[in-house]
Amino acid sequence: MSKRHDAIFQDVLKGLAEPTAPDRGAARFLKRQNALSESVQREEKVLRWVDPASCAMWERHNRAYDLLTENNCGDLIDSLKAQGRQEFPAIVRRLPPGRGAEYEVICGARRHFAVSWLRANNYPQFFYLIEIRDLTDEEAFRLADIENRDRADLSDYERACDYLQALEFYYGGKQKAMAARLEVSEAWLSRYLYLARLPEMLVQAWPQITDLRELHARRLRAMLAHAEDQVLIEAAAIATEQEAARNGRGAFIPVPKVLARLKAAAFGSKLVETETAELAIRRRGNRIRLEFSDDLPEPRLRAALEAFLAQEFPRD
Repeated sequence: MSKRHDAIFQDVLKGLAEPTAPDRGAARFLKRQNALSESVQREEKVLRWVDPASCAMWERHNRAYDLLTENNCGDLIDSLKAQGRQEFPAIVRRLPPGRGAEYEVICGARRHFAVSWLRANNYPQFFYLIEIRDLTDEEAFRLADIENRDRADLSDYERACDYLQALEFYYGGKQKAMAARLEVSEAWLSRYLYLARLPEMLVQAWPQITDLRELHARRLRAMLAHAEDQVLIEAAAIATEQEAARNGRGAFIPVPKVLARLKAAAFGSKLVETETAELAIRRRGNRIRLEFSDDLPEPRLRAALEAFLAQEFPRD
């Protein structure tokens, strides 16, 4: 979280009492002065300590809650233990009666998971700190984007999919209008939208969706433009291996190797005709790989390398 965000939340929490078992009808009120649209207004913040079970994730939340685990939330869990409570409130809005939960979480999925995990693992004294706001869906989307844009733990692919859905839901498919509302360039937004539109088979070729980055999409664009069918065929093969690893059969194929295999499928890979018992020379894309026995005598290795260089760089 940025220093600006830290300052805002610290101000919100100033003077808040220690958490206790919450009375259902009791709210803690905290007032602070905000500058809103350059006019001086007073905004009343309603903060509560609640059981996280009373909160549900907003269906448009930009984080894949089912991917949160004790492992990837371990830093936050340890921080909560050290502090003795949650320091920064999650942003929620009220749900209408009959929805099964009282509040809908707009920002704060990791905090919700961490507090829920602690309560389920011998720390019943922890409660979930929430700030209740009245927000439209479009306002909720922009608020979540602002809070999470500088967080490294939210993956590029999760963010990209959120943008693609929001483009249709809130901005009528108008990319320029959406970029203006988010205060980003159209080119920047376009790159994320391209990432979200990648064929599903390519997405499945990555070890986890959290490993898929906007930079990878830029590299894939050239591959797909050159040989889309071949790239997708190779992606399907890789995806099968990754799925086996997810089910505990074998190791994941790391991202660099995934990219190398897809690039080879797009641009070809061939064995150079010069392959002897001394030296094997293989080309894959724009890379050259030399293979030789580790007990090959130095004079013979030098001779083999000189022959290779003479072939690659003939003199006039």
